[in-house]
Amino acid sequence: MSVPTVVVHRDADVLAKAVAARLITRLVDAQAAKGSASIVLTGGTIGIATLAAVAESPAHDAVDWRRLDVWWGDERYLPAGDAERNETGARKALLDHVDLDPDRVIVRVNAPGTPWWEADVAAVRAAGARLVMLPKAERPEDLEALAPARVIALCETAAGILAAPRLAASPSCAALTWGAEDLIADLGGTTSRRSDGTYHDVARHARSHVLLAAAAAHRPAIETVYLDLDDVAGLTKSSAEAAQAGFSARLCIHPVQVDPVRAAFAPDPTSVAWARGVVAAAQQAPSGVFRYQGRMIDEPLLRQARAILRRART
Repeated sequence: MSVPTVVVHRDADVLAKAVAARLITRLVDAQAAKGSASIVLTGGTIGIATLAAVAESPAHDAVDWRRLDVWWGDERYLPAGDAERNETGARKALLDHVDLDPDRVIVRVNAPGTPWWEADVAAVRAAGARLVMLPKAERPEDLEALAPARVIALCETAAGILAAPRLAASPSCAALTWGAEDLIADLGGTTSRRSDGTYHDVARHARSHVLLAAAAAHRPAIETVYLDLDDVAGLTKSSAEAAQAGFSARLCIHPVQVDPVRAAFAPDPTSVAWARGVVAAAQQAPSGVFRYQGRMIDEPLLRQARAILRRART
């Protein structure tokens, strides 16, 4: 175990610049090693000063900001645009000065019917947001109210689960996802899982219904969150099973989950080799049905092989 080192700087400005330099180095190293990096933004005097120092540093161009995953660590309950909000400070200090990829920015709005819905719709349109997450999605009209933004519809009520096919068919729908805990609360239940950790049947049904509705409309399906932040093995196993079932991605609630989820959704080398062999063999089989490694291959298995190769490229 490494021994922590305490470094004392003479004032807040020097401290912010020192932290900014180390932060830039860590981001560059992470992107070089893994292709991507995550940063959690927060507020506070030193926090915002550090972000401003990053923006002002000549070295900040070494970071590929379009491949950076940005998370919000916390927020103050103040009106949008208030100078004391962490978001406002972070935007003015850093985010407005770097080249973030707008296609990777997901704006989560408040649910339809809440006091903030109309203002959120107006804000999404004014900002030109491209991708929005809509909680408590139940009606296609609510997705379309956010146009031209594409919408990830979060089905987490009984009405939302039953409406999944209609939501997926909306021209504004980018993807479907689901939420077990809100669904159980909507049903009047107390927990989504049995004592052995597996989902209750109603949650499993909801999950399958959303997956089928998305596939029928040719939309991606996104697996729900995994709440146990310390259970990396459980997250990895659950994510791998989600990928096998046909989910395209998974919602994460903390940066620590990103790498295990990405690894779980990436096919293993043996599967990739098998898929490449199947696709190559199919080109030599005009009938569409052939034998490969002792197994009969037909169109469904060929489509599975192609899906593996698509996942290997993402």
